[in-house]
Amino acid sequence: MKRYILMLFASAAIIGCKDNPISKKIKETSEKVSNTTKAANELTKMQDDILELQEIEPLTNDELKALLPEEIKGMKRISYNAGAAAMMQVSSIQASYANEDKSKKFSIQLIDGAGPVGATATSPFRLAFSQDFEEEDEKGFKRTVTKNGKKAVEEHRTDRNYSQVQFMEGNRFYVKSEGENMDLDETWDAVLKINFKNL
Repeated sequence: MKRYILMLFASAAIIGCKDNPISKKIKETSEKVSNTTKAANELTKMQDDILELQEIEPLTNDELKALLPEEIKGMKRISYNAGAAAMMQVSSIQASYANEDKSKKFSIQLIDGAGPVGATATSPFRLAFSQDFEEEDEKGFKRTVTKNGKKAVEEHRTDRNYSQVQFMEGNRFYVKSEGENMDLDETWDAVLKINFKNL
């Protein structure tokens, strides 16, 4: 009996060990199950949303451009491109900002998920944001987070001080922002300067 109890404690210690391959496998499996469940739940919600979005008129180029200020956190808008995906019947805009000496740059891309094509085009992003994951190496990390009520994917590369933030705004608009020579907090601050309440 004592031997059996000792074996149980030993097994528990091995499984509980953080660096143990068995423990890692159990954790990975549970995360996959959790993400599969979340993806299935999100797909169910998305079906109704996509039907509604297909009936909504996408924003025009002028309406999209009006969302983007001339300046964000001391960086002036140096370029924009609206309607690049118009041939595919998707409403979108991209804009770039930079400080005076161009040592710091910020860019933003916005895709409207309204209309028959837009709703389908943005659905994979929404599904991706429903997952939970975290990756890290010596050059940086990439992970899902919830910030300001938004489920997002954020990434930072320490080797070149590059940051990226992606999220869905109101389950309709896909937003991707990038910061060169900007840490994650700076990139988040910049993208949240966009007045999404006007969408």
